[in-house]
Parts: sequence; C-alpha cells; structure tokens
Amino acid sequence: MRIATMFTTAAFVALFSVSAMAQTATTPSTTTTTTPSATTSTPSATTTMKPKAMKPAQTAVSKACSTQADAKGLHGKARAKFRSDCKKNGGKV
Repeated sequence: MRIATMFTTAAFVALFSVSAMAQTATTPSTTTTTTPSATTSTPSATTTMKPKAMKPAQTAVSKACSTQADAKGLHGKARAKFRSDCKKNGGKV
C-alpha cells in the first residue's frame, strides 16, 4: 500500500512539473513573435492606465475633510458620508 501511494504521488508530481515546463516554454515564444507596431502602442496604453494625480487643491480639501472627521471621531459609513459632503462643499462642513 505504501509503494502504491508513493508511485501515485510521483506520477502526479511528474505530470504537474511537465505541464509547468510546457507553460514556461511557450511564454517566451509568444513575446518574441510580437510585431513592432504592437510594441509601439503598448507604452501609450500603460500610461493611460495609471491613476490620475489629484490636484493640490483637491488634496488640501480632502485632507481638511479627513482632519475634521478625525476631530469628530467618525468611523465607517458616517465618516464616508461626512467626507463626501465636506468635499462637495469645498472643505467646509
């Protein structure tokens, strides 16, 4: 019984290691077959996916609203609602 378990385990390990090797072998071939036009369009796509930076005025308003929420001891949904209303009013309650 112990030998059968050992052979079964070895068979699974061999099966998974072969499939893992096959996946890593196919990955480089797909990257080397890309066309130059596809590689030139990639940088523009990645720059558009970055989150936009907040303007300094928006950051100041957000920080002011957070400070006010901290002073009131708000947490959870109440804090989120307070901050939302505060930011709509430009940092004033």
